[in-house]
Amino acid sequence: MPAESVSSGCSDAEPPRERRRRRGRARARTEALLHTLKRSRRVKANDRERNRMHHLNAALDELRSVLPTFPDDTKLTKIETLRFAYNYIWALSETLRLA
Repeated sequence: MPAESVSSGCSDAEPPRERRRRRGRARARTEALLHTLKRSRRVKANDRERNRMHHLNAALDELRSVLPTFPDDTKLTKIETLRFAYNYIWALSETLRLA
């Protein structure tokens, strides 16, 4: 059997690259378009992260406002606020348990 007669199912005139088709939404994109898309996604991700941090900081400020602190002008850090809130809730629940 000659080597030319053995084929993998594609004709000699058609290279395998051209036969492949993209599925779904995937399209061939230029380098500039890819750069623009990546930049746009990064900007959106940065906006989401910025909003997330604003909401977290607002919630921590609200938590600080209800916690009793001795020097009122001292602002607790994030971790100090969470630890203090945990201990304060524990102390209140112990007070209720013993009463």
